Amino acid sequence: MTDAAEPLNGPKVPAPRGLGILSALRRVRRFVAFKSFSSLTRRIVLLNLAGLCALVSGILYLSEFRAGLIDARVQSLLVQGEIIAGAIAASAQVETNAITIDPERLLELQAGESYGPSEEGFAPLEFPINPERVAPVLRRLVGPTRTRARIYDRDGIMLLDSRSLYSKGEILRFDLPPPTQAPPGLLERAWRGVQGWIGRGDLPLYKELGPQSGKDYPEVASAALGQKASAVRVDDRGRVVVSVAVPIQRFRAILGVLLLSTQGGEIDEAVEAERFVIVRVFLVAAAVMVLLSVLLAGTIADPVRKLADAAERVRRRIKTRVEIPDFTGRADEIGHLSGALRDMTSSLYNRIEAIESFAADVAHELKNPLTSLRSAVETLPLAKTDTSRGRLMEVIQHDVKRLDRLISDISDASRLDAELQRQEAASVDLKQLLEMVVGMAQDVRKDDGVTVTLAFERAQGAPADFIIAGHASRLGQVVDNLVSNARSFSPEGGTVRVLCRRLKSGAEIVVDDEGPGIRPDALSRIFERFYTDRPHQGFGQNSGLGLSISRQIVEAHAGQIWAENRTALPAPGEEDAPVLGARFIVRLPNG
Repeated sequence: MTDAAEPLNGPKVPAPRGLGILSALRRVRRFVAFKSFSSLTRRIVLLNLAGLCALVSGILYLSEFRAGLIDARVQSLLVQGEIIAGAIAASAQVETNAITIDPERLLELQAGESYGPSEEGFAPLEFPINPERVAPVLRRLVGPTRTRARIYDRDGIMLLDSRSLYSKGEILRFDLPPPTQAPPGLLERAWRGVQGWIGRGDLPLYKELGPQSGKDYPEVASAALGQKASAVRVDDRGRVVVSVAVPIQRFRAILGVLLLSTQGGEIDEAVEAERFVIVRVFLVAAAVMVLLSVLLAGTIADPVRKLADAAERVRRRIKTRVEIPDFTGRADEIGHLSGALRDMTSSLYNRIEAIESFAADVAHELKNPLTSLRSAVETLPLAKTDTSRGRLMEVIQHDVKRLDRLISDISDASRLDAELQRQEAASVDLKQLLEMVVGMAQDVRKDDGVTVTLAFERAQGAPADFIIAGHASRLGQVVDNLVSNARSFSPEGGTVRVLCRRLKSGAEIVVDDEGPGIRPDALSRIFERFYTDRPHQGFGQNSGLGLSISRQIVEAHAGQIWAENRTALPAPGEEDAPVLGARFIVRLPNG
């Protein structure tokens, strides 16, 4: 038992190095699998690779290296051809100081009428190319190179071919395919076809002509007339063949034509090597691009995925409040999206809580008059005197009016948010709006003897007009609620003063009354829904939604509303300043 427990309590043995590598590889594989799952990641990687592939394909297809290599090879063959042609012309005669004369041409010359030194008379005198004498020279000059050389006479008949030159005892070697080589498959044939199509382009096809058809090569025909010429063709396997024809001249007499041509595949091998280097660079660049694309996608796809998951949790309402990931520290679109989603979610939760609270408050407020109404209705049949029945009828009428007022105010409050969201803000002239609202207030309920006054002020540097952005009808409702509230608290014969002050950044509306003021503990509660504190009025005379609706409208205009008491200077020996009345202040921005 002791021996079995020793490994558990003994020193920890470090894991082998191979296990650490395997663990790292597993983490890399999980990371790649996780990243590749994202559609956005795949799109970023594929689009970046597509652009890189298009660039590399264009380089491989339109590379100037191939054209430059062909031009350099042409110039090299021209120089090589002139050197070989000069050496051949120097050793073209059968004997050094002898001139070979064609007997048939000599008989024609003797049968002629003229033996003068005309050009026709010297036409039979030729310097023919002796193959036996030229072959060693051609073999020595062409042997070290991979160039094929052919010599034609002036009639285009081939005299020598470097492929057929060999010395005594030399073994000729030809590259032949192994007898057991399998035929190329479909993919290999397709690849060869693509290579041939890419390599050929608009080049003509090279054909091997017979020894009597040398002039069928355009460059040989041009060289037979004394002009150097070159041609670039491709063979049946798509390999480039460069040929150069140079006239063999001695004392301006054209003895024949030297045709030099490259071996098939010589230029293509150099081009393939260059393309292989490009492909290697492409593979390295592709690996770097994939890595950078994955990292870039990680900074985009991962936050978007987290935001989407959080939004899905909000939809399912797994918790009371779902916290949206905070990426606002990023100064980019993802950070802006995160902030917008967080604000939207917070507003959504606030709206849901407000609806729930509003529904609970409505149920509570409606329950009170309904309970009173029910009690009065149940008690009415038990009333024995007309006086008792009259009192119960008054309670019933009071509760019915209270219900009607509550339902109207609740309906107005429930539609308020939707209307403010649907309607577009417009220019509102506060001066004209206040004159109309105050004018209507002066014409209504004159039996209370309260006077409503209106004044305007403009701060220094403020605009000359009183125009702001908002909803005229709802702002008028706010002023009407504040004026009605002030009149209800003002004593008979009192004055309600409305002042509109124009500021640089907006406008301020101040409503003062001469009532008892607001208790300090109620200053922060008077804007709550269904809250009312009217000791001088009977119970149920007010729904308690007027100030709440006013605050809702002002906040929808990005403004502020608050209440305070107007006080006078305290009398000598008194600490508390007397309250002159309540003051409601509404501050609205320009919009």
